Amino acid sequence: MIMTRIHFLVATATLVFAFSLAYASDPSPLQDFCVAIDDPKAGVFVNGKFCKDPKLATANDFFYSGLNIPGNTSNPVGSYVTPVNVAQLAGLNTLGISLARIDFAPYGLNPPHIHPRATEILVVLEGTLYVGFVTSNTDNKLFTKVLYPGDVFVFPKGLIHFQFNGGKSNAVALAGLSSQNPGVITIANAVFGSKPPISVDVLTKAFQVDKKVIDYLQAQFWWDNN
Repeated sequence: MIMTRIHFLVATATLVFAFSLAYASDPSPLQDFCVAIDDPKAGVFVNGKFCKDPKLATANDFFYSGLNIPGNTSNPVGSYVTPVNVAQLAGLNTLGISLARIDFAPYGLNPPHIHPRATEILVVLEGTLYVGFVTSNTDNKLFTKVLYPGDVFVFPKGLIHFQFNGGKSNAVALAGLSSQNPGVITIANAVFGSKPPISVDVLTKAFQVDKKVIDYLQAQFWWDNN
């Protein structure tokens, strides 16, 4: 009986310790990277933004105006993203949410991209959008849907996704994101428009195409639509 109780206590203590480890984690990154330094005099950045003294905060710190203004879609991809993250609205700092308006010209595209730090939920306000995302390796399964005004679609964190206006009229959508600074990596821009360029040897091998194709793609102007 005594040994049974000892075994029970040991097992309980082990479970408590395991659960404490499971719930302990580092804070989520709020920028692409945050390199550690030993000498703070060399320049200090924090994971996110410094916080204002709460006593000095005003209503304007939690206010943004202008999301009713359409973005300029006169660009090669025919779309424009108007973000409202911590860079535009300081009061979002530490709150873990942000917002964006996306405008689409007829046949405009928000190109395949990822948000490394956020899940996205999209609601269509005007027009129709063909949207989708692709799951991770090895399935690479494509989920797509045609959305109409009032429809909602969610793009899981870190997965490649896109929105395309296949109609003859403008379209508008609002996106909510689960980070104050979700980040965006447009796939074509990152792969073919990096500075300096990724080695042609790497890209010809990765895409299994001729060097001329890679040279052509790297010579293009890769538009940032926000």
